Amino acid sequence: MAVSVTEILNIWNEMGVFSYVIPFLLLFAVVYAILDKSGILGDNNAIKSIVGVSVGLLALQFDFVSEFFAIIFPRFGVGLSIFLVILITLGFFVKKGEEPGWTVKWIGWVVGIGVIIWSLSAWDQWGYYTGFGGWFAQNVWALIILGGLVALIIVMARGSKGSGGGVKAPKPV
Repeated sequence: MAVSVTEILNIWNEMGVFSYVIPFLLLFAVVYAILDKSGILGDNNAIKSIVGVSVGLLALQFDFVSEFFAIIFPRFGVGLSIFLVILITLGFFVKKGEEPGWTVKWIGWVVGIGVIIWSLSAWDQWGYYTGFGGWFAQNVWALIILGGLVALIIVMARGSKGSGGGVKAPKPV
């Protein structure tokens, strides 16, 4: 009797693997790594583990984290797909061995910030506290236009490389 991947994933979902086990492991690993890297608690791995387990379990207590992870990670996958398509398209215009320069970094930042805003605006918990999702949905195009104008102003203010940033002062006589 063959079992499909879909059936296995559905069984895991019913068991709470995606809502509790994986978020717990992710939170534990991040907290432990931060404590280990910072050295705040010294070299005592037992204490770092206890703090990591405690933070992981406490964070999953009221399902906020599970709900948010269920929103942000699928959107992150979509964002990565968009980034990959943009990189492939950019590959048409960049010669072999040539660096694409600032373009890839800025595309990554734009896609990343877009995923975060998209996730926060879709998260129902914001509606109970600040109304971010509704406000953002109403003002999304105004924010995009404002961001574009700010980016345009920054690019124009910097001027060309080596020009000192825009208009040159006249030489003294």
